Amino acid sequence: MSIVDNKKAFFDYFVEERFEAGLVLEGWEVKAIRAGRVHVKEAYVVIRQAELFLIGCHITPLLSASSHIVPDSTRTRKLLLNAIEIKKLIGKVEQKGYTLVPLNLHFSKGNVKCEIGLARGKKQHDKRAATKEREWEVQKGRIARGDLNA
Repeated sequence: MSIVDNKKAFFDYFVEERFEAGLVLEGWEVKAIRAGRVHVKEAYVVIRQAELFLIGCHITPLLSASSHIVPDSTRTRKLLLNAIEIKKLIGKVEQKGYTLVPLNLHFSKGNVKCEIGLARGKKQHDKRAATKEREWEVQKGRIARGDLNA
């Protein structure tokens, strides 16, 4: 079950491969995510010392958060992946044009997981072509229904 999707990632990048990573979270963050108070639109993934980190993911704390901690809504969170997958990603990201983007956050067997994508950036003309293709699909649907006035 998806919690939040990063639709902007599919507009800005060609996603070539997907990986499911675990997240290292604090208790208040899990409660806030379950309440749907999370945004990944401006988040990105970096590699530091053979580890993956999610930066810029905004989790708004609940008002009922514990009083003895100070919640940091945009702290850097570690992503958990298999060592073989991390090595594969490091090799790909070092190539020109590849980056890692968070695609969505979802629940898997009660745990919060982050789906990250190995992506290549789109040029402006690629974005225009994608928009044109999407508009054509909508138009085809209207024609098939016989709704020619729209």
